[in-house]
Amino acid sequence: MTGRGRSTLAIASVLTALMLVVLDASIVNVALPTLARDLRVSPAAAVLVVTAYQTGLVMALLPCAALGESLGHRRVFIGGVALFTVASGLCAIAPNLAWLVVARLAQGLGAAAVMSLGVALLRTVVPAHRLGVAIGWNALVVALTSAAGPTVGALVLSLASWPWLFAINLPLGFLVLAAANALPLAPGSARRLERVSLALSMSAFGLLIVGAEMIVKAPAIAVVAFAGGVLGLTTLIRREASHAAPLLPLDLLRAPSFRRSVIASACCFIGQGAGLIALPFYLQHGLGLSPLEAGLYITPWPLMAAVSATLAGRMAKPSTTALLCATGCALLSAGLLAASAWPLAEAPVTIVPIVMLCGLGFGLFQVTNNRNMFLSAPMERSGAAGGLQSMARLTGQTAGVVVMTLLFSRLTLDAAPRIGLAIGALLTLAAGLLSTLHKTEREAHPA
Repeated sequence: MTGRGRSTLAIASVLTALMLVVLDASIVNVALPTLARDLRVSPAAAVLVVTAYQTGLVMALLPCAALGESLGHRRVFIGGVALFTVASGLCAIAPNLAWLVVARLAQGLGAAAVMSLGVALLRTVVPAHRLGVAIGWNALVVALTSAAGPTVGALVLSLASWPWLFAINLPLGFLVLAAANALPLAPGSARRLERVSLALSMSAFGLLIVGAEMIVKAPAIAVVAFAGGVLGLTTLIRREASHAAPLLPLDLLRAPSFRRSVIASACCFIGQGAGLIALPFYLQHGLGLSPLEAGLYITPWPLMAAVSATLAGRMAKPSTTALLCATGCALLSAGLLAASAWPLAEAPVTIVPIVMLCGLGFGLFQVTNNRNMFLSAPMERSGAAGGLQSMARLTGQTAGVVVMTLLFSRLTLDAAPRIGLAIGALLTLAAGLLSTLHKTEREAHPA
């Protein structure tokens, strides 16, 4: 195989794996009523199938990033894909909810290796000047797969039973494992990882996710979980503070450009997460649209994000980072504010250009901001950068869910979505203002 062919196969393996793990985050949502009926559990219990996957993913992001740097990115990536694929098979044969929840947790643990190491692996395959384009591919896959998840799930359920939602991962998982051999076999640092630190990291972030999930249903349990998570995180920071390459990447966060990118990413994802939860409620309850109509009206958001992500990958340069990031956040903020304040009841179709504006801004910001984040980190810390980037995204999305949950529990169904959209607009505007502080920097850490 030629060098070009090997690089193409390597990139395909990373992007296909990313497609699988993103798809599994959303494909199950549409099947929750079916799962509740077939497994004879309550709808609230069926939601654990979604929560377990998300929990495993968040718990393992930083440990997988550290393992990738120590043992080699390719080795840990392949291990994660293998675990994800085996766990998919276990999900497909699950006889009860407990089995399915444990298998979904294992899926999330495997998916974390793909999420945290994907861009780090792309960075070893593409030249530095093409990294923006590669991150654009990454964003394109995430946006299109996220948009397609519910549709794919509904299509599978219309043709077969729910176990096939997981069984379809098996052939693609095996193909990724075969293609992953084309990835560069770069040795790791062989740095010894402390088991106590790994356990602290996984338990702390696991407790924080549990606290977020329980904040409305069981506030007392949520407070205890949050307290345990903060205690674990504080202990982890103290243990790792003196390390040259800490599990929680404090060394990277000390760099102003990297730190700003992480904070801006989290703020932007809170706004996006709140917006994508508020909009379906607003369109269906406030405007009286059917679920299908609401879905069709929202679909231009991820599709436009995919298009703008591709364009941003080509336009992003060190000299344009601040401008592109700030412009993207301004567009997203304007779109969310328009969705909140515009009199859509008179012409619901007006929401289409508004969500297109949101998607345009989101894709423009994310690719440029992620590119800046990765190029602010040394090559040998690419895994840690990827883990922190994914952590910022998942933390932001989770916080967006919490914001909307609190609004729905305190306000009327008419008011909560519009206020949620306005809060999302303010947070994305804050991300844009923070991005204006990016200085024009040369790419100090080329791939």
